[in-house]
Amino acid sequence: MTTLVRTDTLTRDALAVLQPGFVGTTAPDWLLRRIGEGLSAVGLFGRNILFPDQLAALTAQLRAERDDVLVAIDEEGGDVTRLEVRTGSSFPGNYALGTVDDTDLTRAVARELGRRLAECGVDLNWAPSADINSNPDNPVIGVRSFGADTALAARHTVAYIEGLQAAGVAACTKHFPGHGDTNVDSHHALPRIDVDLDTLHARELVPFRAAIAAGSKAVMSAHILLPALDPDRPATLSPQILTGLLREELGYQGLIVTDGMEMQAISAVYGIERGSVLAIAAGADAICVGGGLADEETVLRLRDALVRAVRDGELPEERLADAAARVRALADWTRRARGAAAEPGAASEEGTAPGTDTGLADTGLRDIGLVAARRALRVRAAEPFTPLTSAPYVAALTPVANIAVGDETPWGVAAELAAILRATTTDTYAAATDVSHLVAQVLGAAGDRRIVAVVRDVHRHPWMADALDALIAARPDTVVVEMGLDRAEPRGALHIATHGAARVCGRAAAEVITGKGAGA
Repeated sequence: MTTLVRTDTLTRDALAVLQPGFVGTTAPDWLLRRIGEGLSAVGLFGRNILFPDQLAALTAQLRAERDDVLVAIDEEGGDVTRLEVRTGSSFPGNYALGTVDDTDLTRAVARELGRRLAECGVDLNWAPSADINSNPDNPVIGVRSFGADTALAARHTVAYIEGLQAAGVAACTKHFPGHGDTNVDSHHALPRIDVDLDTLHARELVPFRAAIAAGSKAVMSAHILLPALDPDRPATLSPQILTGLLREELGYQGLIVTDGMEMQAISAVYGIERGSVLAIAAGADAICVGGGLADEETVLRLRDALVRAVRDGELPEERLADAAARVRALADWTRRARGAAAEPGAASEEGTAPGTDTGLADTGLRDIGLVAARRALRVRAAEPFTPLTSAPYVAALTPVANIAVGDETPWGVAAELAAILRATTTDTYAAATDVSHLVAQVLGAAGDRRIVAVVRDVHRHPWMADALDALIAARPDTVVVEMGLDRAEPRGALHIATHGAARVCGRAAAEVITGKGAGA
């Protein structure tokens, strides 16, 4: 343990509002030193995690410096996983859960996910996504949303919060005030949503109102421009949105966390130092950074920018102090929640809405993700389908992954099919201008084997739709597995919509293809 360093109050408060990342599977010395100086939170990413025991050792190392440090993670389950970044998630994502539309199931999935996080020492999850999937061409939300129906998204957001917080893990509902109606990824540029206030209140804000009523411990802001609320600054930097709308109008008193400040929507326009000062001034309490910038220099730059802004009179000292106090209050809640969870038969901690029992015995939760993935499947056959008994050829038509999902996590059905039919082989095919050449490659590689074509959001990718049509024309017995939004017309001898690309979604699809599912 490093020696606690005496730091002036202003500098400690500036460190307290940062949620930085780092590189490595153990905590570097600089991070431990800054925790001793007042850093109150750390964000974990896939690069920090190998397996549960290693993660538990890492969080214990952090808490050896100070037992109230917040350990945060971006673990949505489904397509966005950090716990299982190398294998794919054991839980389907929001779109699959919304498709089933059983809030008890969603609550149970979130509780089991929360239990696993808590077991590893993680106590703040940057989830769930409460965005309405109002634009099916959205390049960054998609299956991360519960769906396009406002009421459905609201009730499943609530169930998710209840389940997660019943496990003692603070929920961070995102991306306020709603990232669903965009066609730009804020990792790359600043999205603009041109809707009027009536639409915003009737659609985007409904799940967030529900989340606030359910006691969500944190809310994450979106880097989006909404001219109806603020024509000049994105939500993360807007006093009208964070203070006027979220705090005053909606009455939210929990922690407001920014989305990653190194995302181009902020960093390319304002820079991360200026952006962080503006965010705290606007009403944010915690600065998320570390997905891309994960070093000590970044922490020091942001710390010094906040201290300098206070000393220059640009940022009121009481605003920074209030933000730091909210971070410490959440850290205190999570510390008490950890203690309660360690007690046998402990009841849910405060801050979780009453009546949040999952309705399922904890002993049945271990495989709840696979149960949910199976229930989320939608299967259509052109005629009665005979399950495959010999190994197929899997052609994965693969779009470019968005940054939130990343390209580290495997997806598809090939591995799950190979576990049942061992000689299964697969190839990946990326966007192509010469579709006929791509299809010829697939047919040549497949030979006389049955083809399983795996796609993701085929409605957004004309090359993929054209390749699929040509492939089915040549081989009408092709099996199609759609692992994104199922907006396109079903096609193929068998069409399976999984509503997400988590590992368990692939397994559920493989069970149908081979007839080797539960009870088969």
